[in-house]
Amino acid sequence: MGVDLGIVLALLLASVLLFILNKPRMDVVALLVILALPLSGILTLEETLSGFSDPSVLLIAALFVIGQGLVSTGIAYQLGDWIIQRSGNSETRLLILLMLTVAGLGAVMSSTGVVAIFIPIVLSIANRLGSSPARLLMPMSVAGLTSGMLTLVATAPNMVVHSELVRSGNAGFGFFSITPIGLAVLALGIGYMLMTRRWLERKPAGNPARPRQTLASLAARYRLTDRERRLRVLPDSPLANQPLNALALRSEYGINVIALERPQRLRTLLLVATGNNMVQAGDILLVDLASPAIALVGVYQQLGLQAEPLSDSYYNRHAHQLGLAEVALPPESALLGKTVQGLGFRSEYQLNVVGLRRQGQALDGLLIDERLKSSDTLLVAGTWKAINRLHGLSRDVLLLSVPAEVDEVAPTKRKAPYALLSLAVMIALMVSGVVPNLLAALIGCLLMGAFRCIDMDSAWRSIHWPSLLLIVGMLPFALALQKTGGIDLAVNGLLQLLGGAGPRALIAALFALTAVIGLFISNTATAVLMAPVAIATAQALGVSPMPFAITVAVAASAAFMTPVSSPVNTLVLAPGGYRFIDFVRIGVPLTPLVMLASTLLIPLLFPL
Repeated sequence: MGVDLGIVLALLLASVLLFILNKPRMDVVALLVILALPLSGILTLEETLSGFSDPSVLLIAALFVIGQGLVSTGIAYQLGDWIIQRSGNSETRLLILLMLTVAGLGAVMSSTGVVAIFIPIVLSIANRLGSSPARLLMPMSVAGLTSGMLTLVATAPNMVVHSELVRSGNAGFGFFSITPIGLAVLALGIGYMLMTRRWLERKPAGNPARPRQTLASLAARYRLTDRERRLRVLPDSPLANQPLNALALRSEYGINVIALERPQRLRTLLLVATGNNMVQAGDILLVDLASPAIALVGVYQQLGLQAEPLSDSYYNRHAHQLGLAEVALPPESALLGKTVQGLGFRSEYQLNVVGLRRQGQALDGLLIDERLKSSDTLLVAGTWKAINRLHGLSRDVLLLSVPAEVDEVAPTKRKAPYALLSLAVMIALMVSGVVPNLLAALIGCLLMGAFRCIDMDSAWRSIHWPSLLLIVGMLPFALALQKTGGIDLAVNGLLQLLGGAGPRALIAALFALTAVIGLFISNTATAVLMAPVAIATAQALGVSPMPFAITVAVAASAAFMTPVSSPVNTLVLAPGGYRFIDFVRIGVPLTPLVMLASTLLIPLLFPL
């Protein structure tokens, strides 16, 4: 083994260890790789940065936008309502419809985003049926992972493998090339989950069904009603003509400004609070007190404020603009251990934290110095637009429930037919091959924008930049391994070990190796590393590389075995009340079944 190959393998091992530790973040590790490879002399700077121009990276970014358009227009929520209507009181019918719907949506948008959207829907359905959410959430995560096996654009690893095929001079995947395998695995997964759901924890049935949460019920659940105040800014107030972030009202006085009512000539303008809001004399501040017992008469005088009548909750009064939502912190959230004051929720998400529940009980007031734990749920307030942006767009926050009033204020709900049309045009262009896949996705994005299904700000926010940076940072590893002989070394090892057993044995070995590596690093990074090995193995045998490439793509999505194998699994961990062993019990038997099905079907559908 040469010195250059030793350096590359050392960098690769270091990257994998950092991925396992998750310190620093994966996108930071990718940046370190981008720095290390040219500094070591293994690759030139141009070769290291070539991932930024890779069509698959831009295609993935465009698909995030397409997915957000489907969310913004309420298509996913309408499917949730359809599931509820069709399932009745049958858990079996519900499980089948849920898995089919999640897999279908995940075939054209981010599976992580789909699962995040459906978590509150499943929690509501389980409550209505009086059953445990654990019996539904893990089947949903299995469907989300399986959706990556249904189309070319369903998941990033498919596009990574496709790009590697094209780069090596072979024909890439078609839009539906992988679909037959995915449908078979989906049918296998549904049957498997119907038989094994009894292995999952279940709370006693018979809980009375509760109606969907409303603004009023959420406010009562978190004890907000006693803490709401309306305060008028008097002409001589020292707050006048000052930005909110310069006033320190929350930290010094326990006054959390949620919004400002600004009287106009013909109407009252509502400004949801941000740090940059300029307070004006005559404004009415809608505030949430840190505690209902706080004594503020002297503070009002000091700050030049006058209490105004509050006949009803200001959330009800401004329900079309101001909303509430309940969120949880996933186990890997960077917000755990921080205080409410130190979360930076307003600057990061344009939302205010107004309530905190711990072990099912609302705390008395909002204790801004209380450090957050993984079992806590938070109530946040802000515009409906800001609340909707929480759907699957952050690894640190999981949206649990939104009140029923959100259905009345969906800004682009009427654009749903146009979103479906845009999606259909993109798929038709990809299937027909009239234009390259990237151009088809960009056309779909432009149609979404032209029909006002999504605006430019939402489009930029919908792109998960850490995922893109991870791909860009890992792609040079494949080139470095090729230049230093690492790919040849891996291929020779496989051929020496299993070459005499035939191509099917090699396909099974590639599946197993890809699945095992995927236990420790992301499936995207796994695909980056394993795709060139699979293609080179096929070339060494003198057979078609397509079945070997398909094997890597399928195995990269088969991340069923641990809660950290995929963000999809991690998302359902806390809401389902799962333990690590639950994923092992369900996922470890399922993975060999998928491997067996793939080993039998792939050579039949993609001849060697």
